[in-house]
Amino acid sequence: MSDSSPTHDSPPPPAITGVSEPPVANDSDTNAKCQTALQSLSSIVTTATIPPTISLLLEDNAVSAAISSLLQLPDSGAGDNNLCRWLYDTFQSSEPPLQLLVLRFVPLIAGLYLSRVPLRQPQAGFEAVLLALYAHETTSRAGQAVTVNIPDLSHASIYHESKGPAKNNSTCLNIAVISSTLDPHGTVRSTRRARIVGVALELYYGKISMMPRESKLNFCESCEKWAGQNGEREEEEQPRGLIPEEESVAVGGRSEKDSGRIPLPWELVQPILRILGHCLMGMKGEDREVCEAASKACQSLYLRSLHDINPKAILATGSLLRLREMALDPKNQVDHTEISSDNVLSV
Repeated sequence: MSDSSPTHDSPPPPAITGVSEPPVANDSDTNAKCQTALQSLSSIVTTATIPPTISLLLEDNAVSAAISSLLQLPDSGAGDNNLCRWLYDTFQSSEPPLQLLVLRFVPLIAGLYLSRVPLRQPQAGFEAVLLALYAHETTSRAGQAVTVNIPDLSHASIYHESKGPAKNNSTCLNIAVISSTLDPHGTVRSTRRARIVGVALELYYGKISMMPRESKLNFCESCEKWAGQNGEREEEEQPRGLIPEEESVAVGGRSEKDSGRIPLPWELVQPILRILGHCLMGMKGEDREVCEAASKACQSLYLRSLHDINPKAILATGSLLRLREMALDPKNQVDHTEISSDNVLSV
């Protein structure tokens, strides 16, 4: 159909087709690119001191907060926005440390972008960054799908006797598509939006072990907003679909509490749940804030999937919540490698 907004600034031209891999740079070239990027950022972020290295910048809460504040300004997604231009150019540098720095802000960019789509605001800057990520993944995968082979559990395994033919059917595999094929896109249209943002979240998930906790908290907050008001009534005893009078004040045709609610096709839900799964199960036990934020986000998405009557999403979100519940159950927190004192014989 048409682009995501009727009129908006022209995005920086992300090259999607015909992109060749640049030659491997030596240490001095890499360092020069990083220093150039840091100097450019210092002219945009003036409220915080930019650290001298990318690794320090990734963990610097003051700078991250300053960048987040700039991204949340009403006109932050416009095509002439300096910060969006910096994020686009930085990711296009093809330097892993710089790309990692851009990925750190993907949850916030995706959250703001998707929530503002119904407002018809110019977002060419955000779209250029998302298209750069999409083009990178399209090139690195040559457009191919990511699949995994899953054994067919309907057949007996090699460890069980079978009265059927001698041929072992347990080796028959089903191919599951983790991420479908990618077609090159130069613009963000309504029919492509979920796929383009979903690929950006897939890239984020691929580096999630290196992401700071604040980035993961941003993502969990975005998920709650995306789920909308139907996911925010976990403890209310009201019939689903009814809106209290105090919450029915409309902002641009939508209730204020519902302003961040977005469509959630499977192209978005799948990478979202992978990230939430890491935050729920893959985090260190002492980082309870991230785990609790992910649990709330998952609960919101579960209630949203119930409201939408989406069986796939209901099963996936419900399974994550059940796994989390099992992990917190004291009965399951037993180290079976330790010898119980009840079974030790004293002489």
